[in-house]
Amino acid sequence: MSGHFTSLLAAAAHEESGERVPVTVLTGFLGSGKTTLLNRLLKLPDLQGTAVIVNEFGTVGIDQDLIAQASDDTILLPNGCLCCALRGDLVEALTRLSEQDEIAGAPLRQVLIETSGLADPGPILRTLMGDPAVRPRFAVAGVACTVDAVLGMGTLDAHPESVQQVAVADALLLTKLDLLDGPPAPALLERLQSLNANATLHLDRERLPVALRDLMQRQDALSAAAAQADARAETPFYRPVNPAIPTDQAPRHRDGIASFVLVRDEPLPREAFFAWMDLIVASRGEDLLRVKGLVHLAEQPEQPLVIHGVQHLFHPPMSLPAWPGTDRRTRIVFITRGLDAEALGQTLDVLVRRHMRSRRSAP
Repeated sequence: MSGHFTSLLAAAAHEESGERVPVTVLTGFLGSGKTTLLNRLLKLPDLQGTAVIVNEFGTVGIDQDLIAQASDDTILLPNGCLCCALRGDLVEALTRLSEQDEIAGAPLRQVLIETSGLADPGPILRTLMGDPAVRPRFAVAGVACTVDAVLGMGTLDAHPESVQQVAVADALLLTKLDLLDGPPAPALLERLQSLNANATLHLDRERLPVALRDLMQRQDALSAAAAQADARAETPFYRPVNPAIPTDQAPRHRDGIASFVLVRDEPLPREAFFAWMDLIVASRGEDLLRVKGLVHLAEQPEQPLVIHGVQHLFHPPMSLPAWPGTDRRTRIVFITRGLDAEALGQTLDVLVRRHMRSRRSAP
């Protein structure tokens, strides 16, 4: 019987071919500056056709009063946490948006979800990738996480939710930099590096709204993220070092979370790769906080396969019409809890060798 990942091939074949609306998730712990950043974002030009979904934890929708330019296109989901009790309301809100011809006079172009400060973004991503009413119409563009440059280290020490938020982000936006006498503490930057070495770190306060807008407007966010795996990688696993953190040592994963990139130079047999994905999803799915990448399959060398998953749930894999650049290696970004990168790669190599032996021995 095929596993979860292999079974997604059939779902991919029946997905609607229409263009999907990109959805960006803005996360960050309580008081880290999400609403302030959102206010600044909404003052930028070129946001026509943008819908904002705001989640306020608690019974009173305070954020609704704080967000600038609030209108019928800003949706507040009160009375709970978006990532758990209100997941049904998120589906309803997105479905309602998809049925509208226009947002404030412009076609729906993108959606931004601001989560509660106590929310784990994982269930939101799983809703976007797995709900049958949402998946054909919307696609994950990325996750942005605000980090308090003053109190961030203490928050990470005291609140596991903040660690999860940092770990799954594509972009880390340091806030409250104007309250510091100098640059952010090196210890905080090293901590962020150890949690998520693949996220883009933004330290320019004035450009934070632009950085968030750029993440929202990337046309091929998943491919772009996968392509960020450094082209100079010479080993099967490579941890890119953020230039803001001058260190020659591998990150210390004090929180039990590791990020790494699996790189393979040679094309992978489809059967072996899908068997490997089925195996790791079935055996360690809970520990796959986020997986995304481009895969070079031997059976379709000109069309890279895009994969994207959160824990046990993966979006049906899709093939791009062409490679986004000259680098045609398989590059898969893993953000995991307690997984051994070397063992993961060795398992893939064993399945590839087994597949090749089976082909040679076939009559």
